[in-house]
Amino acid sequence: MGSPAFKLARFYPIVPDIGWVARIVPLGVKLVQLRIKDGTRTDIVDQTRQALNLTRSHGCQLILNDHWDVAIETGADFIHLGQDDLRHADLTAIKRAGIRIGVSTHDDQELAAALAVEPEYVALGPVYETKLKAMPWAPQGLDRIKEWRAKIGPLPLVAIGGLTPERAPGVVAAGADSLAVITDFMTAADPEARIALWLSQTEDL
Repeated sequence: MGSPAFKLARFYPIVPDIGWVARIVPLGVKLVQLRIKDGTRTDIVDQTRQALNLTRSHGCQLILNDHWDVAIETGADFIHLGQDDLRHADLTAIKRAGIRIGVSTHDDQELAAALAVEPEYVALGPVYETKLKAMPWAPQGLDRIKEWRAKIGPLPLVAIGGLTPERAPGVVAAGADSLAVITDFMTAADPEARIALWLSQTEDL
């Protein structure tokens, strides 16, 4: 169940394109997810290649969202799958390529499905209310993080949804290893300053 020596960076920003990757990785980000929702396959492959070159040159781990076939083609070593993607992905091909997997979960059934593929981490959300998109799930809260922590043992746990630097200590104390963030820094007046705050706030957590 995952690699014993594997450890996620505490701050885990998620961005929609290579422009954002290029903007934040030089700031000291050590883990970033590239989540491209629209675009041709050619464009997604091109952005992934650029992101891999950039992150590798800065000692940053890139996680590609959803596009497992692109990960295989480009040599990406880590993908994140939602539950729908998990059902349709060629898990044999992914494992054969040596690609690590993170999986989204929201309830016990989804957690069981995630653990069945021996992921490198599981994500739980939304921890707090999020305005990014309409969610069919109520906020999970800190007690749910504690519950997931007890259920998955030493496997890394990613918290996502409505996270802020002020909420970070409580979320980590509840059992989260890594904090996935989108809206908080992307909608900030100064995203670079917000990233710097996140990095300083999470450095000693």
